[in-house]
Amino acid sequence: QLQLVESGGGLVQPGGSLSLSCAAPGFTLVDYYIGWFRQAPGRGRERVSCITSSGGSTVYADPVKGRFTISRDNTKNTAYLQMTSLKPEDTAVYYCAARRRGCSNQWSDFGTWGRGTQVTVSS
Repeated sequence: QLQLVESGGGLVQPGGSLSLSCAAPGFTLVDYYIGWFRQAPGRGRERVSCITSSGGSTVYADPVKGRFTISRDNTKNTAYLQMTSLKPEDTAVYYCAARRRGCSNQWSDFGTWGRGTQVTVSS
């Protein structure tokens, strides 16, 4: 079964930065669109950002525009989410997900997932 592996989460103060990574051991990410999602306690899973297979196009949710940057390095088979100016409301488990085509904002449209990494923004 294909699976992704997230890393880079942790505890950070408001205004701080974190960089998340999404690796794909065992399969090639170059053929997939990559989405980053997050889920806070008591809330649904929401898409934060998405990037096309080539990396040529990206989309962001309004709450993170201008603060988060999605990217990928297909030579390293890894995608990234750089997060800056973090706010307490960014606290959530962050997941990366892959699908063959399309940056759907519906988590159920993505068939391949990681187990998530916790991001906590608190003073």
